[in-house]
Amino acid sequence: MRRTVIAGNWKMNMTPKAAVAFINELKTMTVGLDKCDIVLCVPFVDIAPAVEAAAGSNIHIGAENVHFAKSGAYTGEISAEMLTEIGTEYVVVGHSERRQYFAETDETVNLRTKAALAAGLKVILCLGEVKEERLSGITNEVVSMQTKLDLAGISAEELKNVIIAYEPVWAIGTGLTATPEQADETCGVIRNVIRELYGDAAAEDITIQYGGSMNDANAAELLSKENVDGGLIGGASLKTDKFITIIKAAN
Repeated sequence: MRRTVIAGNWKMNMTPKAAVAFINELKTMTVGLDKCDIVLCVPFVDIAPAVEAAAGSNIHIGAENVHFAKSGAYTGEISAEMLTEIGTEYVVVGHSERRQYFAETDETVNLRTKAALAAGLKVILCLGEVKEERLSGITNEVVSMQTKLDLAGISAEELKNVIIAYEPVWAIGTGLTATPEQADETCGVIRNVIRELYGDAAAEDITIQYGGSMNDANAAELLSKENVDGGLIGGASLKTDKFITIIKAAN
């Protein structure tokens, strides 16, 4: 039975002090809510204090990116080993903002995914179509190709530590949201690609989240769909009242 995962992606928000205060408040709210996994993916400077604040709770801490090299002349980058040593469990790879603003490609997303998995991290792998691709009717082709390229060379055993987050790029930070039917259909397309690549068991086991303006108002309906196994939450993960509403919907 695949797990539902609700993950917050804080992006470039929250100082370390603010992160600790947020987690201290949230962890009192999540006691007993154990039917979904709760993850906060936070800026690099927040990770160590966030791990300490979340200790003993059901909140897991992730990073927002990782480099594919173990070390080297990559100014400003962070390796998977650096992340695991300070207690990081998850990492977001291939977010559309990384692809759009920082020249991420399916090739580098694949390399980062492999590096993260090799170091023992769990990967939240993001993919999704832009508005023009949705309007042109090629969403299925786009997400299928991304899934295949981003997972190239990943074994079935490694796949057990991968979560896929379907994020229509046109719905990220815009207030627009795919309809529950659109989200379910496209997550189903991704699941069928996993079935093609890895077999029925892997397809049924893998967690596929929806991201793209999921919030406290629409989460319950989105999460009710068969192929939507959680959410990668942006803005709504920065407010405890909104985020806990989504977590409760998942429970």
